[in-house]
Amino acid sequence: MTTAQSLSSGAVGIALLHLETGNQDAARAALHEAVADGVSIAEGASLYYGAPALAFVLAATDQPGLARAKAATAAGTATVTRRRLQAAHRRIDQRRRPPYAEYDLIRGLTGLGVVARRLDDPGLLREVLTYLVRLTEPIDGLPGWWCPHGPNRTKTGPPGGHGNHGIAHGITGPAALLALALLDGVRVDGQEQALTTICQWLDAWKRPAGAGSWWPEVVTRDDLDRGEPRQRGPARPSWCYGTPGIARAQQLAARALGDTPRQHLAETAFAACIQDPAQRARLTEPGLCHGTAGLLTTARRIAADASNPIALAPLLHLHQDTAAADASPGFLDGASGAELATAGTTTSWDACLLLC
Repeated sequence: MTTAQSLSSGAVGIALLHLETGNQDAARAALHEAVADGVSIAEGASLYYGAPALAFVLAATDQPGLARAKAATAAGTATVTRRRLQAAHRRIDQRRRPPYAEYDLIRGLTGLGVVARRLDDPGLLREVLTYLVRLTEPIDGLPGWWCPHGPNRTKTGPPGGHGNHGIAHGITGPAALLALALLDGVRVDGQEQALTTICQWLDAWKRPAGAGSWWPEVVTRDDLDRGEPRQRGPARPSWCYGTPGIARAQQLAARALGDTPRQHLAETAFAACIQDPAQRARLTEPGLCHGTAGLLTTARRIAADASNPIALAPLLHLHQDTAAADASPGFLDGASGAELATAGTTTSWDACLLLC
């Protein structure tokens, strides 16, 4: 892979920062670097790599000089998405379990659905939503999203695979997209039931924490047999796997379904999370994925929709205190994303985090 085409760590993510903050010359330079070796529509193309990543970034700009690139990357996104959908439906027909890279935000079809939504392509988005509905149908007594491998695909996982709850790689990503589409008025048959199925699964694994709640990052077959997660308490409050991302997905689901008690639960869980000094202390880096930028960005979206005020100033101070001058320039873990969290932007760039 050509790393320049990466939204996560390459020039595509840097271009997003510059387009959002109005630095057009720097944006053009980053985009030129990103496409210097062509744009990928190969198997690894996704929201965070290749043509779909560029399509997401270019969608928010109306510069005439980028019109051809916008059209080409949008067409490439449709090609990649439909090819991936065919493979996914074939897998479901054969009743095999999915790797999370089939459906997740970072590499999978949920992320490609995010691009379709950003491109205002409701037809393509509905195709993704139809797949996500099928994803929630059980296979041999386990959820349809249950993975045969472990949370780290490069290491031996627990026997029997796992169910992943993180918004980056787990089932709360599809939940957020299903909900956002409903809020937009884009729906397919079974969408509300699929969203309800995911919410009921999360309800079964919700655990109390002070005044709020938390959810395990993953559950294993052993956890299912015992009816209790091996994880004993909330982990770091990161966007990717922690309470913030899971709570935002449930807040969106609650709004889409008109479920006021669930919305209150999600907002209370988030408020309790950020008020806990022990949880905040686990964030030691400024990035979007694992750090304070992700927490701050998620907090802004939750607060904007919350029924009760949520104070953001302490999280802004926390983010400023963890800023690292020597951070890598990338988007997901580096300086570009950390800067976007505090920049005065005008578009919904954080749609690529499934926050809006």
